[in-house]
Amino acid sequence: ATRHMDEMIAMIRKLQERGFAYAAGNGDVYYRVDRFEGYGKLSGKKLDELESGARVEVEAAKENPLDFVLWKASKPGEPAWESPWGPGRPGWHIECSAMSTACLGPHFDLHGGGGDLVFPHHENEIAQSEAATGQHFVNTWMHVGYVQINDEKMSKSLGNFFTIREVLDVYEPEVVRYFLLASQYRSPLNYSTENLDLARSALARLYGALDGVDDVSATDQVAPEWAERFRIAMDDDFNTPVALSVLFDLARDLNRATKEKSAMQALLASSLRGLGAVLGLLQQEPQVFLKSGASEVDVNPAEIEAFIEARNAARAAKDWAEADRIRDQLHEQGVELLDSREGTSWRRL
Repeated sequence: ATRHMDEMIAMIRKLQERGFAYAAGNGDVYYRVDRFEGYGKLSGKKLDELESGARVEVEAAKENPLDFVLWKASKPGEPAWESPWGPGRPGWHIECSAMSTACLGPHFDLHGGGGDLVFPHHENEIAQSEAATGQHFVNTWMHVGYVQINDEKMSKSLGNFFTIREVLDVYEPEVVRYFLLASQYRSPLNYSTENLDLARSALARLYGALDGVDDVSATDQVAPEWAERFRIAMDDDFNTPVALSVLFDLARDLNRATKEKSAMQALLASSLRGLGAVLGLLQQEPQVFLKSGASEVDVNPAEIEAFIEARNAARAAKDWAEADRIRDQLHEQGVELLDSREGTSWRRL
């Protein structure tokens, strides 16, 4: 903590030496926004328009209403650290500039954050960092959409806040990953149990296609035409919903392939598995995924197999009503039976 405080103070001093910062009469240190020629280049905001709409009554100690604080003088009883400008604490924006340049250097490729941080936080971060180092700060900015609960932004103040640990208590990690990928990262993400359930059903469809192949790990080839479609989607600003649609088209063709065309079936399965791996999906054995997950009524695998044996006995005795009753009972408990020439398998809904 002391080292990072020293780094923040050093950056503020450098800005002051270069004329981008000044100590005000109230003990605060401010950044001179109009000194930085590129201010507004991230958000597209114009400095003259911002100045005309600024509230001039706030902080009379500022040279310009848009100037933002780098170091805040402490009041009696407030937390404080010693500095060349007296006891105080760093401003919010300077912390990120100091940490990122200390850990990643004065110039790096990717910087992420919420869409609400574009202005003023990231705009101020650029101004501070580039003025202090004299280098271009970040190549690419990636701003994510809000997580929403019932069309409201998730926040502690609204009481609709949850952690990923709480979600993982109920849903498998791969289901949560699919749920996140189903929306393009810049778009709002609407959290609901219904959407997570849909995510699991969608994954089950993809795993179901792989489940029909004898050995889905027999080859690691990806068909060029499918790889190209997937690449185009991902090159379009990480358009993961379109990339997922490529996986579903692959699964559709895989479901249509027959064992007589084993070479084509193996290539489609390998392509589906390989492209899914890029997104961190479809790396489990199909039956492991299809037989996992929570049902409304807990039925363990041994009980399911016992039901299947009872149903097979009913079918052998041509007691179709009993066979249908067992199938429907399992379906109500979140288990789907799949009949084939090789016998009956099952998966969770």
